[in-house]
Amino acid sequence: MQRAIRWFDYITTNIYFFGLTTLSQTNGLVIPLLIQGFVGEAQKATYLGNLRLWSLMVALLMQALFGMLSDRSTLSLGRRRPFILSGTLLNVVFVAATALLVATQGMTGYVLLFIVSIFQQTASNAAHAAAQGLIPDRVPENLRGRFSGVKAILEFPLPVIFVAFVIANIVKGGSLPLALAVAAGVLLLTMALTMLVPEQKLEGTPPPLDWAPFKNLLVMTLFFTAVILGLGQITAWVGTGIQKMASAGLVLGAMGILGLLSMLIAVGMGVYASIRISLGKEAQANRNFTWWVISRLAFLVGINNLSTFAVYYFQSRLGYAGTTAAGPAAQLVQVVGVMIFLSALPSGWLADRFGRKLLLVISGLAATVGTLIVLLTTSLTVIYIGGAVIGLASGLFFSANWAMGTSLVPKDQAARFLGLSNLAGAGAGAVGAYIGGPIADQVTASLPSVPGAGYALLFAIYACMFLFSVAAITRVRLEPDHSPIPSPI
Repeated sequence: MQRAIRWFDYITTNIYFFGLTTLSQTNGLVIPLLIQGFVGEAQKATYLGNLRLWSLMVALLMQALFGMLSDRSTLSLGRRRPFILSGTLLNVVFVAATALLVATQGMTGYVLLFIVSIFQQTASNAAHAAAQGLIPDRVPENLRGRFSGVKAILEFPLPVIFVAFVIANIVKGGSLPLALAVAAGVLLLTMALTMLVPEQKLEGTPPPLDWAPFKNLLVMTLFFTAVILGLGQITAWVGTGIQKMASAGLVLGAMGILGLLSMLIAVGMGVYASIRISLGKEAQANRNFTWWVISRLAFLVGINNLSTFAVYYFQSRLGYAGTTAAGPAAQLVQVVGVMIFLSALPSGWLADRFGRKLLLVISGLAATVGTLIVLLTTSLTVIYIGGAVIGLASGLFFSANWAMGTSLVPKDQAARFLGLSNLAGAGAGAVGAYIGGPIADQVTASLPSVPGAGYALLFAIYACMFLFSVAAITRVRLEPDHSPIPSPI
């Protein structure tokens, strides 16, 4: 910065992420309920998965595109703030459009929601990409760790707690437009505070824009999307035949195997081929990186989609009606978020002390156990205990996994390689929801006498994905300088 760091710079530089997550978590409660009203019970998970696939793939591309554009911005307001301002205002417009869709019915409502969601992802990621550049732009190297720690707190646990205590109660009361309005208000407030960051106009003329990285990302994203689409269609088609089986056990077993195999192929083959497309011959020399991305994606498939389908799970398995399921769903996410907050910092020390691979193995096993606890009970208290175990595992995973990733990439190409990890972030929701949604719908239709059978099976598949994450990380071969730090004598 051109002036000394002040205490409020920690807030203004990072507060926008609180607004983004608040809106994202609110959408996670509202959109499943809207889709349920538009398409009915029989296909709600399928249509939710379809929306998740396309919106997340758009998010992946738009974040990369607007990151490149903001890097080169010479506007008088600064490099990042113009994108944060315009992206937020457009985002609020699309939030308002979503609120208006509450009065719409049938497939018309779903189509309009789909279109609005695509535009909202574009606007949101224009601002998100720019906001991510504030710390590298404005913060001295020796203070970036502290600023990043504040960002981590504002980006996940605090907004999750806010949504659970405030917005979830509004949704539970049935006022979806009011919930969206509160989230939009929070986003506007955080944007206004971010405008206080003392950003200056970029001096000089930036070099010509190199479109090659974005073209590679576009090709990779299109290929990965095609893989998910193909496997999703095959799963739905084969599942139609499985539905005709007479035995409930056979239906559950066959659908479980089908869904798990489809997700494993999407994660394993999809990542392998996508990285080969992006890196070319370099992929062969960076096999450890490929296995790291596969492991990361497998874990995120589980953790991201447990929250995606939480509302439907509480409706079908525990009998919560309509919007009332938003309360326990948000409470479960809150428990997970608090445990991530409590475990993330000490897990960094544990990773350095005992080794990152060991911690990732433990995190995958613990997440599996936590998911099974959630599955095997109808007691809310026990479900929250399972959520706490999942949150603890996630805190271990996020710290140890990213630390391992940063040590695996070539030092002179770190940004390029780590940018590919967005394939895991966006791909997790796409794989788990697009392939998993039809499975939940088909099993629910086949076994109407078994409450929540479809979503219980889906959660069991996600538990298996945690185990696959463990198996994938064992394929990473660490060099001696990636070993745990020995304890002092």
